[in-house]
Amino acid sequence: MKKSYIEIGICGLSCRLCPAYHRETKSKCEGCKSEYRMGAVCPFHTCALKKKRIDFCGFCDENTICARWGKFREAGKQRDSIVSYQRLEDNIAFIQKNGMEEFEKQQKTREKLIRAILTEFNEGRSKTFYCIAATVLEIGELESVLENARAKSQGLDIRAKSEVMHSFLNEIADNRNYLLKLRK
Repeated sequence: MKKSYIEIGICGLSCRLCPAYHRETKSKCEGCKSEYRMGAVCPFHTCALKKKRIDFCGFCDENTICARWGKFREAGKQRDSIVSYQRLEDNIAFIQKNGMEEFEKQQKTREKLIRAILTEFNEGRSKTFYCIAATVLEIGELESVLENARAKSQGLDIRAKSEVMHSFLNEIADNRNYLLKLRK
């Protein structure tokens, strides 16, 4: 089977917003359906890609009764792994309604924003925080934060720039009740 949408997980997560996707080492992950990840044990790979030959569990005829996917989704409402699952249900609903192509367009916009934030504001310790923010905040909020942080941090060193970005992100999170940390 030819895999499509390599950076969209079979489960509905966006690889483009995962810290492992933004590594600059040999262990950089190219996406859930990349050759790097296909060697990992993932029950969704086996069932969706290998058995049913589909790219996304939400397109499976059995998605509403699948115990494995149901358990994964319920767990995603409470906790995260290396990537934030806070928008998982929103992602699934969006893909089912609008399709993978539209979801990918949206995620490419988020990826562009997270890359700018990481390039300009990451002091080496904030990658996961910024990736969660790029997952949780609305695109317009991210664009506004980036613009405001750029304006307020001109001439500052990277550590001070990071503090500015953190303050803007935390302010929005406080006002909108967003959680900008992994839930364990």
